[in-house]
Amino acid sequence: MIHSLFLINCSGDIFLEKHWKSVVSQSVCDYFFEAQEKAVDVENVPPVISTPHHYLISIYRDKIFFVSVIQTEVPPLFVIEFLHRVADTFQVCRRSSNVGDTLPTGQLSNIPWRRAGVKYTNNEAYFDVIEEIDAIIDKSGSTVFAEIQGVIDSCIKLSGMPDLSLSFMNPRLLDDVSFHPCIRFKRWESERVLSFIPPDGNFRLISYRVSSQNLVAIPVYVKHLISFKENSSSGRFDVTIGPKQNMGKTVEGVVMTVHMPKAVLNMNLTATQGSYTFDPVTKVLTWDVGKITPQKLPNLKGIVNLQSGAPKPEENPSLNIQFKIQQLAISGLKVNRLDMYGEKYKPFKGVKYITKAGKFQVRT
Repeated sequence: MIHSLFLINCSGDIFLEKHWKSVVSQSVCDYFFEAQEKAVDVENVPPVISTPHHYLISIYRDKIFFVSVIQTEVPPLFVIEFLHRVADTFQVCRRSSNVGDTLPTGQLSNIPWRRAGVKYTNNEAYFDVIEEIDAIIDKSGSTVFAEIQGVIDSCIKLSGMPDLSLSFMNPRLLDDVSFHPCIRFKRWESERVLSFIPPDGNFRLISYRVSSQNLVAIPVYVKHLISFKENSSSGRFDVTIGPKQNMGKTVEGVVMTVHMPKAVLNMNLTATQGSYTFDPVTKVLTWDVGKITPQKLPNLKGIVNLQSGAPKPEENPSLNIQFKIQQLAISGLKVNRLDMYGEKYKPFKGVKYITKAGKFQVRT
């Protein structure tokens, strides 16, 4: 019912937060702070505030606002009753531990994820856009399912207290974005810009999904001919892997794995590129292709030897493909620019893209 809970003092400091599902950025409380500014006094802050993606339901007890984040419509009185029980628990704990009404100054940071006084000789900000494509391709080559899971991993080594803004050429294609708490959520909602004061070092800035509704591009194609005959001790295997002509990038690290039928004894194949192995115990064929050169596509073909007298396999095996493509985000996502405020030096900035196969299956 309640996704997250924030405790805010009268000065507007968020001094405690609790998340029951994924982490919701503190910036969602900006909507609460706006309502607080408009209120005549603290007692007049609306108990229910609607935002584009959440409901904020709050109470005020003992100079503390208890602000809950709700993602679906629920009876507000249930939530308010729960918040009062939480406030009662806090009141009991404070009395039993003799904690005063105010905490010592200097114990709380306005930016809890970043330490003060950070200094670097070389100021650098690197972003890795990493996407994994999951897909199922049917025997005719049509896409049955396709989805992209993406992340942006960051390595920030900047002095002082930099305030960054990262913008994209085409941010609208992102679905189900999950943010690091440093992101100002309201700025993303209104402008689709990532605005944040970064943690120091390595951290995941966002994760996201691109669904098949956005016409996910398939970066490779597979031509296949796998056949078994009735009352025959052999079959044919012929597979060619190629890149889509419109990619413009090299497909590398290609590995094909096939779980062959139980009736297969061994395979006598010829690879025009890379090498293959077949395990007669597990019936797993592995073809390590490597890099695909469009001028000469890799091919693996030959004879499949079956158990004598065994019935024809009921269905053909599926081909599981692994690959990676450097300097390409298959979704088409591109970083437009990174701006820095609050500091006067000019940092070195870099963005790297990589696409990998997740669960990429071709049915034959």
